[in-house]
Amino acid sequence: MDRLNGSANLMIVSDLDFTMVDHDDPENLALLRFNALWEADYRHNSLLVFSTGRSPTIYGELRKQKPLLTPDITIMSVGTEITYGESMVPDDGWKQYLDHKWNRDIVMEETAKFPELISQSETEQRPHKVSFYLEKGKASEVMQALSNCLEKRGLDVKIIYSNGIALDILPQAAGKGQALSFLLEKLKSDGLGPLNTLVCGDSGNDAELFSVPEVYGVLVCINIDYFTIYLSVVFANCDFTVKKIIHILNFQVSNAQEELVQWYAENARGNPQIIHATERCAAGIMQAIGNFVHPSGVDQPMTQIIDTLAKQFGQKQGLDFRVWVDRVSFAEVSLGSWLVKFDKWELSGEIIL
Repeated sequence: MDRLNGSANLMIVSDLDFTMVDHDDPENLALLRFNALWEADYRHNSLLVFSTGRSPTIYGELRKQKPLLTPDITIMSVGTEITYGESMVPDDGWKQYLDHKWNRDIVMEETAKFPELISQSETEQRPHKVSFYLEKGKASEVMQALSNCLEKRGLDVKIIYSNGIALDILPQAAGKGQALSFLLEKLKSDGLGPLNTLVCGDSGNDAELFSVPEVYGVLVCINIDYFTIYLSVVFANCDFTVKKIIHILNFQVSNAQEELVQWYAENARGNPQIIHATERCAAGIMQAIGNFVHPSGVDQPMTQIIDTLAKQFGQKQGLDFRVWVDRVSFAEVSLGSWLVKFDKWELSGEIIL
């Protein structure tokens, strides 16, 4: 944030999996197009925020797998952790704020009484987040009973159910929406409040983002085919089959997930500040930028770009190769002479035919 001298023209707050990142796009073309658009037209006066349910551990894994830009701010673990910059400096004030009426040990004691709850991996258990898998058909009853138990123990918690399978228990003050509200207030108090804020999501734990006052929002599309594969990996050690999980999910193909679509129908349909994108993932985000901020420019034909790059094989010939730039900055050092700085990233491997 220190790189901006005043208010950001635009602050994008985006979920990652199936929102910014399309796991059904092995070439990462939409993500790379977003990266190019952001670095060329927005980074110099705007802020990029990733808001993910992922813990720091598996967020780091995703960054190794996908050509993600380095965000200015990272909100992780369903809004329970806020960090700043490339070095990911934690916001200690936010951590202290979440301690009110929160006791992780009591949460663990009470959840142990519910055999329907299947603990997620250790990497997903965080100081202010306890996470489980829970079948959709049992979710409503278990959530109500668990909420009553925790309230009787003197805790004030929030129980979030998303993707038709994942249950997170957080302090009442936590969540993606509250984390964004906290961040906006902090920026405003420093005289850096963004002029426009665009939130982007695809599932139930993103719903709170769209409830923050004065933000624009986009619900992006996803594809069920890859999501089925994704679930088969994530839930490989569960006691129920992936086929059953997919049946439980019951969401529409190529659409935002059921719980967020339901929230949209009940709370935001007709709201001109929130749109349901016709494009998937990063392409849907670019669609929203053009809708709310200003047109994102004219794209060059993909065939023209490929023809140009095909002549530049060099030592990467025979490899599947991607290169992108991050953290672009520029300054005029003398009349007509400019200094441009950026980080260059490369990803390559054998071509599989």
